[in-house]
Amino acid sequence: MTYSKFNFEIIKQSKSYNARLGIIHTPHGAVKTPAIIFCGTKANVKGVTIDHLKQEKTQIILSNTYHLLLQPGPEIIQKAGGLHKFTGWDGPMFTDSGGYQVFSLGYGGVAAEIKGVKLSHGKKSLLRITEEGALFRSYIDGKKVLLTPELSIQTQIALGADIIVCLDEYTPYNTDKMLVSNSMVRNKRWALRCRNELERSGNNTQGLINVVQGGVYEDLRLESASFANENDFDGLAIGGSLGKTVDEMYSIVKMTKGMLNNNKYVHLLGIGGIKDIFTCFKYGIDTFDCVSPTRIARHGIALVKVKENKIKNNNQINITSAPFTEDFNPISEECDCYTCKNFTKAYIHHLFKAKETLGGQLLSFHNIRFLNHMMENIRNAIENDNIDEVEKDYCN
Repeated sequence: MTYSKFNFEIIKQSKSYNARLGIIHTPHGAVKTPAIIFCGTKANVKGVTIDHLKQEKTQIILSNTYHLLLQPGPEIIQKAGGLHKFTGWDGPMFTDSGGYQVFSLGYGGVAAEIKGVKLSHGKKSLLRITEEGALFRSYIDGKKVLLTPELSIQTQIALGADIIVCLDEYTPYNTDKMLVSNSMVRNKRWALRCRNELERSGNNTQGLINVVQGGVYEDLRLESASFANENDFDGLAIGGSLGKTVDEMYSIVKMTKGMLNNNKYVHLLGIGGIKDIFTCFKYGIDTFDCVSPTRIARHGIALVKVKENKIKNNNQINITSAPFTEDFNPISEECDCYTCKNFTKAYIHHLFKAKETLGGQLLSFHNIRFLNHMMENIRNAIENDNIDEVEKDYCN
């Protein structure tokens, strides 16, 4: 189903790993891969302007169908000319299906339940799942909403993103294998309905991504991957529960990627930590998304190379810590972001202590640029076949 305005091109395959250089061609420009997609959940990356996203060399951003379906509504965004006109972002854009939020909130929590084993006792919004779709209660006004595959695609068409995703059910780690199997099989039927709805619309500008599910079960992952390979989707994504531990997650991602058509673009849903990226791009993952870079920035955390962190042997420094009270150096001497070119750690430390929101904004600018620059270095490492050497700067 590859559209003329959406295409994935593999430029180079690594000699040492399954990593590859690629280009995603979209109506709003090209994305060099491997790449990270920054999350603008409610049509904005929190605390960051479009100009700063561009200044920090961002290639692509993500918005969330679930939230935008409820507020302001796809009809408003469509009247504005789609998300690109509505937000002022003229580059490539990705929207998820809305399913992650519906199902994770339905189990009483979000990431902890889908990616791990913790069960939350929070208020559940999911009312029931049927073949037709998922019925949930809006967190805004309490109204019941039936999210069907057709509504998810109709909403994403109205939003106008370049890359859109099939609706699928997410099952937590602690789900019985039979229930995971039933969900995975239903996801296949939903994916075909999503594809049919997109084709019925006559839209020929959006690339449709199918999500490979199956939880921690190899046979279910294989069945889901085989379906994805046999049907004509523009790209594939690895989603669902990825296990109890980080090592299990890596094992499932590696196993699943190995089952997929190597010519297709592959996204890893909801994963974007530095160690995660360096591990999984070597399996052949092309893009990652994660809310963490700006979320941790709002709590005073700046990303740095391991060799730059004199306090702890990791990628994060807490700018609110006392050692930075009189540190009149930038976060990183190597960084060319707006923040590092203009401000010191002491000033940003002061902003957090004074409870000024500018502190979180400045760290967001830095963290975005840090990860964009890291992805540039990863692409160069694939090109020059020195991945292990580059990895030492970022991972201990």
